[in-house]
Amino acid sequence: MANALVSIQIIPKTKDGEDVIPYVDEAIRIIDESGVKYQVHPLETTMEGELEHLFSVITKMNERMMEIGSKNVISQIKVLYQPSGITMDQLTEKYR
Repeated sequence: MANALVSIQIIPKTKDGEDVIPYVDEAIRIIDESGVKYQVHPLETTMEGELEHLFSVITKMNERMMEIGSKNVISQIKVLYQPSGITMDQLTEKYR
């Protein structure tokens, strides 16, 4: 079972104020390719997995923003770390 949930909102500073959506799409592609369970929400994406691995995914996301032309990037992150195990379903099942 995963030991962490991490929600991230990535806010790249784009060249000439261009639309950020293609950058966000690229960040989500990196999450998808990482193999972690995730859910995209309107203002952030939540990932489920091992804390160290999730942080490595975030590192890749930030590096990729630079590679595709972002001047800088802000990553707003929320972390729930629970060594005994935690899943997104455990936190949301009562609402479904």
